[in-house]
Amino acid sequence: MKNIVVTIERQYGSGGRTIGEMLSKELGCHYYNKELTKLASEDSGIAEELFIENDEKIVQKFGKGFFRRNTDVYHGDLISPNKGDFVSQKNLFNYIAKTIKKLADDGSCVLIGRAADYVLKDYENVVRIFVYAPHDFLMEQAGKKQPLMGKELEKYCEKVDECHAAYYHYYTGQDWMDMRNYDLCINSGKLGFEKSVEEIKAYIRTRFGEDAI
Repeated sequence: MKNIVVTIERQYGSGGRTIGEMLSKELGCHYYNKELTKLASEDSGIAEELFIENDEKIVQKFGKGFFRRNTDVYHGDLISPNKGDFVSQKNLFNYIAKTIKKLADDGSCVLIGRAADYVLKDYENVVRIFVYAPHDFLMEQAGKKQPLMGKELEKYCEKVDECHAAYYHYYTGQDWMDMRNYDLCINSGKLGFEKSVEEIKAYIRTRFGEDAI
């Protein structure tokens, strides 16, 4: 297999994580989601809890509407440990991004969330995916994981997507659901998970050649 990196952003309930896990097994490569904060923590020496807390702070401070006027767009420069803002929101993401780039440089992998598509925007071997689905499908899938129903479940899903959008915009300055940010947008509600995986593999073969995978 050629060195191919797949990044996946996804609506909550669309099964984007499941599709990513299935794809990584099909391709025989590593899958990274929550592991990214652990790896960034190990590299930086900063406690993993600070990375997690940072995500929560961004969502709380830059929620719907307000976050659009407050961005700290990623440019790639790390802040040294002797600086006062070493553990700032900006630098915590810098280390997440450094981790993403290292994994991409090391070989094929599937990366979930964390604006990895933007971090790797200059990499020619990256396939940027966005997974979405119709409302009823999202609610059905989300209901399998959350003990909520009706409007409560709907509000929960909206909140999770709002968090993803806030995080993405804060560090990229771009709209999370702008399809122009991605190479391939997949409606998992129409295709199902297995066919979604096949669609991504077909795209990889079409773009990089039949021998790519």
